[in-house]
Amino acid sequence: MQGVWFRDSTRREALRLGITGYAVNLENGDVEVLACGAPDAIVELRAWLGEGPPLAAVSNVQESEAELVVPPDFRIG
Repeated sequence: MQGVWFRDSTRREALRLGITGYAVNLENGDVEVLACGAPDAIVELRAWLGEGPPLAAVSNVQESEAELVVPPDFRIG
């Protein structure tokens, strides 16, 4: 997925939806996204992540719930 602005596009989509969290590249080439927000917004971001930005080749999306302190904004790393 790298090289297609996936993290930055994810950040813009998350901010549009009022979601906080992060998107980071993992060593294996995957992108990890933590999303905190309203349930409807999370569902919408999840659907967007399945497609990604133009030129992205999303082959799989896995999700799990996590307990943590809600981040104040959405960051990329």
